[in-house]
Amino acid sequence: MKLQMLVFLVSYVLGILFSLIILPYLKKLKIGQVVRDDGPKSHLKKAGTPTMGGIVILIASLIILSIAAIKYPKLIMAIIPFLGFGIVGFIDDYKKLRYENTEGLSPIKKIIFLFIISSIFILTYLLVFNYGTDTIIPFMAKDIIMPVGIFVVFTVFILLGTSNAVNLTDGLDGLATGIITLIIGFFTAVAIKNNDTEMILFGSTVMGASLAFLIFNMYPAKMFLGDTGSLALGGAIAAMAILMKMPIYLAIVALVPVIETLSVALQVIYFKVTKGKRLFKMAPIHHHLELSGVKETKVVSIFWFITAVLCVFAYFV
Repeated sequence: MKLQMLVFLVSYVLGILFSLIILPYLKKLKIGQVVRDDGPKSHLKKAGTPTMGGIVILIASLIILSIAAIKYPKLIMAIIPFLGFGIVGFIDDYKKLRYENTEGLSPIKKIIFLFIISSIFILTYLLVFNYGTDTIIPFMAKDIIMPVGIFVVFTVFILLGTSNAVNLTDGLDGLATGIITLIIGFFTAVAIKNNDTEMILFGSTVMGASLAFLIFNMYPAKMFLGDTGSLALGGAIAAMAILMKMPIYLAIVALVPVIETLSVALQVIYFKVTKGKRLFKMAPIHHHLELSGVKETKVVSIFWFITAVLCVFAYFV
């Protein structure tokens, strides 16, 4: 208990300090959010709010994790997608800001970079640390062991799918940060129950930095995660789930990001099938709720509550 509280508190304090240092710097460089023209009109006032704030979480966490990895080298596996995906997000954010548009990296380039990082993670997982392909199934008393080929494909899907889902969820002040903090809290609690030191350290560190950032990200947000933060945090929870043999649990605890992703997919499919009609007023679904008259802060509170309930449920499954 002392170990996780120590790294949590140190990470939290570092997160606060780096937020206070980096926020004015981002403002000075005019690294502001570019708002979609077709988005909710209430979001137009957010234009110019500093983005790339996820770098705060990365820096605060990596200082601690780098030191801890000297004694616990298996932390390197969790760091690979956390840092690697964050770097891809940083490049994406930089391109958006450099050219003042919402495009950033092309989808193909982004997928290629994320796939490369995922491949490095899997090779490290299987060949360097010799982790098995067994996976825990919720509601069942035993694990299943996947063939290596299926496991590799499944793992890539989890890493890419989770990071994309978190990225889509990051559309309202504090929404993605709060949800991911709760999910990391769930995996950390399970790690504590299982005496999994590496995941206790990783979860407590990232959770502390994320909570610190949330202070500056809650409505009205003083800075946003950007793709830097959303992709990094997506990589973090995917890595924890895979390393703890619990990737299928993401279908429960990350139900909100899953629904957000499905709403986008359904919107695209419906638009093409009906030749121009829309299933939702706007996707992801949090924007549909906003345009339907639900206040931004209420949408965030509801989605946080749903995630918290699902995390408690999953813990006892």
